Amino acid sequence: MPLVKLIRAAAVAIAMVMGCILPATAQINAEQVMRIGQNSLYFEDYMLSIQYFNQVIGAKPYLAQPFFFRAIAKLNLDDYAGAEADASHAIELNPFITDAYEVRGVARQNLGDNRGAIADYRHALKLLPQNRQLMFNMAMAQQSAGELDGADSTFAALLKAYPNFDNGYVGRARLNLERGDTTAAEKDIARSIEINPNIANSYVMRAQIAIQRHQDYADALEDMDRAIKLMPRQAGLYINRAFLRYNLDDYFGSMADYDYALQLEPVNTVALFNRGLLLAEVNAYDRALADFSKVVDLKPNDYRARYNRASIYAARGEYTKALSDLNKVIADVPDFPGLVMMRSDIYRKMGNRQAAMRDYDKALAMTRRMKSEAESAKADSTAASTDVDPTAESDSPEDVSRMFATLLTIENDTEIEQEFNNKDIRGKVQDRNFNIEIEPMMELSYHASPTELRENTYYIKELDDLNATRVLRQGIVVTNNPPALTHSEDIDAHFASIEYYNAYLATHTPRAADYLGRALDFFTVHNYAAALKDLDRAIDMAPDYALSYFLRAQTRHHVLLSGTDNHDEKDSEAATDPTVMMQMRRAAYEDILSDIAKVIELSPRMALAHYNRGNIYVELQDMTSALSAYNEALRLKPDLGEAYFNRGFVYLRLGNRDAAVADLSKAGELGVIPAYSLLKRISR
Repeated sequence: MPLVKLIRAAAVAIAMVMGCILPATAQINAEQVMRIGQNSLYFEDYMLSIQYFNQVIGAKPYLAQPFFFRAIAKLNLDDYAGAEADASHAIELNPFITDAYEVRGVARQNLGDNRGAIADYRHALKLLPQNRQLMFNMAMAQQSAGELDGADSTFAALLKAYPNFDNGYVGRARLNLERGDTTAAEKDIARSIEINPNIANSYVMRAQIAIQRHQDYADALEDMDRAIKLMPRQAGLYINRAFLRYNLDDYFGSMADYDYALQLEPVNTVALFNRGLLLAEVNAYDRALADFSKVVDLKPNDYRARYNRASIYAARGEYTKALSDLNKVIADVPDFPGLVMMRSDIYRKMGNRQAAMRDYDKALAMTRRMKSEAESAKADSTAASTDVDPTAESDSPEDVSRMFATLLTIENDTEIEQEFNNKDIRGKVQDRNFNIEIEPMMELSYHASPTELRENTYYIKELDDLNATRVLRQGIVVTNNPPALTHSEDIDAHFASIEYYNAYLATHTPRAADYLGRALDFFTVHNYAAALKDLDRAIDMAPDYALSYFLRAQTRHHVLLSGTDNHDEKDSEAATDPTVMMQMRRAAYEDILSDIAKVIELSPRMALAHYNRGNIYVELQDMTSALSAYNEALRLKPDLGEAYFNRGFVYLRLGNRDAAVADLSKAGELGVIPAYSLLKRISR
């Protein structure tokens, strides 16, 4: 009897004997689970609370409250699209939950839908007139929507009802700054500090006024120092203080601020760019190059970073690299003659006189044309002066430097946040620095590392049947997060298991399951060559068993990633021939895909196999095929959070931001924590 039929028959027999056939879904006490979810929300365990609300929604989808509370949790995780959707559903189920309008308003405001937010706040204010939080949020939404007079009226009503509301004066000060009334803004700032001297925003705005009105960097620095004392973990404040210190000739203080800002936010491109400029200024080219290169890695279209990197390459005589960067900058900023003149100089230094003369003539022609256009625009009384690009009026090195090598600042380094009764700061997993990469492949393992949010083990029917037979010495699980073996006794147990299989196979008729079990032991102790040999034997004995192909694809993938391929006869040739290496790598991927295809052929409803296929296509940069694979995985298993995360990642790579946001929101809802970090990054 083939192995697969034997395993299935044994599993059914055991289930019948033990009476362990259970219903597909178990009943839950929705009220109790709801209460646990609310407790988790209160203690700021947002991710955990979402899992509880998911259970209530699954059991009783007609209740409005679990959608409302899940919206609050998502709001605290900066998943504004998900919060808006849940709040909207709660309102559909029960239009009398006033707080749901507030939650949806805050979500819409953060999504840029200020008019939608204003409508929600107005509706909530009908039920809760003169509610401080609602009035404050509506005033800010009105300002963001360009309704400055409406915002002024709302702030006036707010401060009349709450004359000691410190944040209200801060908000109106920002409005007055936007309207150009710095005197009124200074008055509101002074009043906010009088009420509460511990509001960082007040000092930041006062520093801004000191710079704009008086170029008073010293007074601005004092206010920025106060703001940093109040908010010592805000990277933007250090970036702006570094700018002030630089203008006060405090180079070392400025550099220290950029260093600390990058300790707080290692991928802050403004801090990296500015630090690169300061390092280049003192000829620390190696460190400056590292900073500019990191900016380019994070933001490939950042032409300022590319320009400055090109300048350093040129100064070091690395003209080919300089030319590569400069060509990309010119493609982004084609009408700036200074760049073309710079490229002409690089061509001249490379000895390419023809290209140098061509760019020189082109730069002069651009300058003459732009000068003529500027004079024509100036002579035309109906032409606005803003119609002329001020950066295109000269081709001098000073103008190029002014455009591409000027320190940047953070405009909104301390946002005035919406007021919300449930606003919290603890438990915000989106603020953690996760390395953004796809969720790993699903693997067979003897070990699992379950978490409070996700068990991290998944169901495969064939595996469940195999474990039920107890043919293997230890049960196998499916996980994409196998723990590293750090204790010697755990490692020794696998070597002992291998010895057991060796003795058993030497004295008994070999079974495919025995080779499968020993192969997984070999895989666990990283003896991939032995594992593959055992899997080949298992497949020869039982070619209709999907798990053997699943484990072989998994092992081959680890061989590929570890670079321990066994093609000895090709090693010397591959080491010296990149083409051969590429061909071998492609062949290895084809072997992996072939095994996964066999798994799907034998078990077409195994969602995890389609998921793994998607991951391999991502590694091959075949995003279209990856998308199809993840679609199929989610069709078969709609609650596979990892597939939502990876599909969102693929959508992001393909430029479909809306689809990416929707998938990442769903992934976070299903417990994939890095989804919220990626959501926050793409929402900036």
